[in-house]
Amino acid sequence: MTTICLGIEGTAHSFGAGIVTEDGEVLSNVWDMLSPAEGGIHPREASRHHADLGPEIIKTAMESAGIEFRDIDIVAFSRGPGLGPCLRTTATIARVLSLKLGVPLVGVNHCVAHIEIGCLESGFVDPVTVYVSGGNTQVIAFAGGRFRTFGETLDIAVGNMLDVLGRSLGMGFPAGPAIEREALKGTRYLPLPYSVKGMDLSYSGILTSARRLYDEGNSVQDISFSVQETAFGMLGEIAERALAHTKKKELLLTGGVARNNRLAELLEGVSERHGVVFHRVSPPLAGDQGAMIAWNGILSHRSGNHLEVRDSHVLPRWRTDEQDIDWRS
Repeated sequence: MTTICLGIEGTAHSFGAGIVTEDGEVLSNVWDMLSPAEGGIHPREASRHHADLGPEIIKTAMESAGIEFRDIDIVAFSRGPGLGPCLRTTATIARVLSLKLGVPLVGVNHCVAHIEIGCLESGFVDPVTVYVSGGNTQVIAFAGGRFRTFGETLDIAVGNMLDVLGRSLGMGFPAGPAIEREALKGTRYLPLPYSVKGMDLSYSGILTSARRLYDEGNSVQDISFSVQETAFGMLGEIAERALAHTKKKELLLTGGVARNNRLAELLEGVSERHGVVFHRVSPPLAGDQGAMIAWNGILSHRSGNHLEVRDSHVLPRWRTDEQDIDWRS
């Protein structure tokens, strides 16, 4: 019988349930995102969203996959990093299912899951990964038994920067897609801070300067164009450096901001210059969803990793480079 894993994701504003087989077949992938009418994501509101909608999302995922709960062999959940209230709600749902079904419980690093689902989809074996989302901005590569961070943001993530800026520009949440649309209409580049510091980068200066440009009467289109060119150019620079340093032959773009076409275009150019293969994770697997948790749960379980319920506390600050990746070692 094929091993089947139910993966539950709930690190921030999205709650998702995905069902994946040990062969990497995604049987279903269902999620719902909390979109506040104004302001950003409040952790307690997001956790209530997960508690209220989580059971129905899981039920829908099961029905979509065409299986029964008795067919589930593993329950995996996003253990961190993320917002504490959201992680705890998600973990509670996963613990109940694990105990009720009598199957192993696996805790998954959310960031590692983004990388592994990208490798599953692309067939990549050992890429340099550009991982960009609302909560994370990192350039990562596998070395010495772990996914090592070769460069990262020193302050806010690129997705968060776009969302906060979008609120200042009168856009809804998430603002990334709206900024991308407006950027296509931009005709003038407005100078913004280009903050690359070694292999790390900073986005707070871009945010402050872009807001100032808006207050000075510059168009939303030109601001959006300039923000994208600057922010993504910084990412391209450190990705290029990581490729040159590691000599790896694959470049993977993953995370929610991977949906941005301009960022993908820029990184594809980097790949061509270095003679490496490029892959952007497809939109259904780019954001926070359960399929990536399920697939990582299978990989981790193969290596003998599982949690007792009493030891399944969440890890809100669990870094990408803090987990031993023994299924690759």
